[in-house]
Amino acid sequence: MEATRPSLMPGWTALLWKHARQHQLAALGLGVSLLTVFWLLGQSLLEIFTDTASPGLRYAMLGGLAGFLTTSLGAFPALILRSIPQKLEDSLLGLAAGMMLAASAFSLLLPGLAAGAEITGSKGLGAAIVVLGMGLGVLLMLGLDEFTPHEHDKTGPCGPGHERCGRVWLFVFAIALHNLPEGMAIGVSFSQADLAVGLPLTTAIALQDIPEGLAVALALRGADFPAGKAVLVAILSGFLEPVGALLGVGLSSGLAFTYPLGLGLAAGAMLFVVSHEVIPETHRNGHQTSATLGLMAGFALMMVLDTTLG
Repeated sequence: MEATRPSLMPGWTALLWKHARQHQLAALGLGVSLLTVFWLLGQSLLEIFTDTASPGLRYAMLGGLAGFLTTSLGAFPALILRSIPQKLEDSLLGLAAGMMLAASAFSLLLPGLAAGAEITGSKGLGAAIVVLGMGLGVLLMLGLDEFTPHEHDKTGPCGPGHERCGRVWLFVFAIALHNLPEGMAIGVSFSQADLAVGLPLTTAIALQDIPEGLAVALALRGADFPAGKAVLVAILSGFLEPVGALLGVGLSSGLAFTYPLGLGLAAGAMLFVVSHEVIPETHRNGHQTSATLGLMAGFALMMVLDTTLG
């Protein structure tokens, strides 16, 4: 009698366990950050089920929807465009990176420091809570990057078990690593229903999602995906924004100190993505000056938005 083919799950479990033993620090960091995230999210779900949810939940969902819509808007030109000049693409991604950096500083870290100082009565202790959140955000993204099979257009596939996944899923996972912290940032910023914090951040993320959506769709087309599938995958990736927003608002709607902690976590995750993924991508093709100028323009634009809308 022919041997039964082993199920996929034990294979994945063994593979991830082996990878964890080879990267123990990353595995430990991911475990700690995920436990913290699930604990804080559990508080929010409890509030939702007991009808004591924060009014910021509706704002957060609308903000996440805005990110999804602008990602879709950016992806549509790929139906007729197969590529744009690399220099222009790097400049647009630099613009997105600058807006994310400024959003992390002005709309996440500064409000987090202010909230932490108010809650604890000490600027130093308040800053320590925000820094702790940043560390958790970095550990979360570092762990997800290490343990999620994904593929980037220029650097190829990476992560445990990437050879078992279809190429389209590898691209989807890579996009998810970008969009999830953006959605989390939107959710955290609206968790206290404070439009002065959430509106400029959401506006910045929604605007920078346009070039990001285009870059993702064009990268998929450059990897020989049909135009319709490339645009569809890029659009579907935008669903991670409202999902991340739900997670983010949950992280910061429980105990008082979770608000500055959540702001720090979202900022740390976004800073990791910008430094680890976006900026290196814009500097890979010899257009560092154009990308840097785009980054400065994006940073300045976000600073103006924060001043105007905040």
